[in-house]
Amino acid sequence: MNKNELIRRAFEARENAYTPYSNFKVGAALLAKNGKIYQGCNVENATYSPTNCAERTAFFKAVSEGVREFDAIAIVGGLETTKEGEFEYTPPCGVCRQVMMEFCDYNNFIIILAKSERDYKEYKLSEIMPLGFNKNNLNN
Repeated sequence: MNKNELIRRAFEARENAYTPYSNFKVGAALLAKNGKIYQGCNVENATYSPTNCAERTAFFKAVSEGVREFDAIAIVGGLETTKEGEFEYTPPCGVCRQVMMEFCDYNNFIIILAKSERDYKEYKLSEIMPLGFNKNNLNN
């Protein structure tokens, strides 16, 4: 996996974010096991509930094309006015983490939170979603 490319593609996706209310733009690049990268951005709505996060946008694009196995995701975010070198790490919300639980290997899926291509942190899904609930829990 080329982490720099994944981060670069997340920054690219961030440019398409629709955030007229929060002005907080997020981009995500999701790496499928087949090697294809699905990009997503956050899309806000005036009533807030229909707002969709960048991570879920990327997952839903992939799933809508029949892809359901993933290796990693890179996430970048910041205010619209954030300049290079000023980004902070942007972790996924709880709903996005639950979507990851649905489609990703709990112990091996990688979440990359990036400020830049050189400054990033890497986590496994099991680290950011301890005691996560997934389809296996329904078999108990």
